[in-house]
Amino acid sequence: MLGTQDSLMFVIAGSLLNMTPGADTLYVVSRSAAQGVRAGIVAALGIGAGCLVHIVAAAVGVSAILAASATAFFIVKLVGAAYLLYLGISMLFSRQRSDVEQPTLARASMKKIFQQGFFTNALNPKVALFFLAFLPQFIAPGAEQKWLGMLFLGLLFNVNGTIWNVLVAWSAAQVSGRMKASPSVGLWLNRCCGGLFIYFGIKLVQSEN
Repeated sequence: MLGTQDSLMFVIAGSLLNMTPGADTLYVVSRSAAQGVRAGIVAALGIGAGCLVHIVAAAVGVSAILAASATAFFIVKLVGAAYLLYLGISMLFSRQRSDVEQPTLARASMKKIFQQGFFTNALNPKVALFFLAFLPQFIAPGAEQKWLGMLFLGLLFNVNGTIWNVLVAWSAAQVSGRMKASPSVGLWLNRCCGGLFIYFGIKLVQSEN
């Protein structure tokens, strides 16, 4: 109905990505550690709001390319595939870093925490590249309103990510801001996600417009 395909695979891949620690996760954990679960939840909501910028941009921009030029979309696919392959290979051969420490953040108002969370995500070019590379794979080639499908998938990804970040905030607060994942778990999560992104990159090249 919305012109999407392989929705279950999208949810699984998106969930794995959301669970992979990154700048957003680190910010939520840090805020929860500094000011408690409420601050962590507000940070998670700010990150979710920032993600909406990338979702709308991807839905409008990529849909316009699809409608205007098959050649242009093919170029976007190649760039997206190259990015996914680079991301996947980097994660596949990554080593768990032991020198990463949680930053100490000064206390701030809930409004400022929300704003910081928003800009942490909205100004991250890697998030924009990811949506441009990731979402088109799950849009049916024959869909009449591709932008609607991309908007739906983006919102689904964002909702799942926000729920995960809220759980991270709660967990971090429960252990007094010292939530440290097992190095081996983090390493294998990176490798699993890396292999998945490599698969998506190859699939994106092989897919039809």
